[in-house]
Amino acid sequence: MNIFVSGSMAYDRIMDFPGRFSDHIMPDKIHILNVCFTVNGMQEKLGGTAGNIAYTLALLGEKPTLVATIGKDYATYFAWLDQNGIATDSLTIVPEEFTAGAYITTDQSDNQITGFNPGAMKYRARYDFSAVDPKQSIGIIAAGNLQDMAEYAAIYRERGIPFICDPGQSLTAWDGTALRQWIAGAAILITNDYELELVMKMTGMTRPELLEHTGAIITTLGEKGSVIITRDGEVSVPVSPVTTVVDPTGAGDAYRAGLIKGIIMKKPLDVAARMGAVASAYAIENYGTQEHRFGWADFALRYQKSFGATLE
Repeated sequence: MNIFVSGSMAYDRIMDFPGRFSDHIMPDKIHILNVCFTVNGMQEKLGGTAGNIAYTLALLGEKPTLVATIGKDYATYFAWLDQNGIATDSLTIVPEEFTAGAYITTDQSDNQITGFNPGAMKYRARYDFSAVDPKQSIGIIAAGNLQDMAEYAAIYRERGIPFICDPGQSLTAWDGTALRQWIAGAAILITNDYELELVMKMTGMTRPELLEHTGAIITTLGEKGSVIITRDGEVSVPVSPVTTVVDPTGAGDAYRAGLIKGIIMKKPLDVAARMGAVASAYAIENYGTQEHRFGWADFALRYQKSFGATLE
């Protein structure tokens, strides 16, 4: 099965400030703000929506095709992808830009200041789908280059390739009309609960009206699990219990990978969503979006322990 994963490739540079931002910001001087926070050090983690989803799909035994751009500093990321059996030949290298990067500084009160450089993500990947067999393909369009996101949905519709719309952090860049057009014909629209409210506000559509444009709406609810809404009704999906909550960042991308694995295994959508919940549990137990590890046997056993059913 061809699994096309489009979205972003990014480096996350994570820093900790040994103090509180509020102690160094004078409210009456905000209009001339000029501060410097000296941090304890920096960790670099691999991330991006496409990279994260592809990583967990690889753990699940799949060979996803990455459809995204990456910058001149690609060597570290390519080495990691090669190590995990993920092909890099479908990625577009933009030699004049750095890979998209988030620079995240957290203080002792868990406040964060983030700077984001889209870098190579400003450029289009322009992947050629002309030779793709629609009957053996599925695509997920996660947050990335906006023009690519719109074009890939149009191509998937035209070629009859089932696809998942996952707008995520791209939502603020859309207008309502374009967003409605993008969602039209999708097999699934997947968001968290806040994003779904934003989608409805931007498009002017209710959940039933959205279901006239997509086969299903999946809404992730954090520790409350997720909800699947189709024309046949609503199904709640519980979480897979975690041993320790270390870092929820990337759990949503892992969920999407587990969901896709279930879909290509031809499991019912609620079972696929439970597989997503198991994948996200692994991610939550590790610091970083591509730090979790598991094999299929471990995954299947955890699914059985979580939900009292097998994946045979």
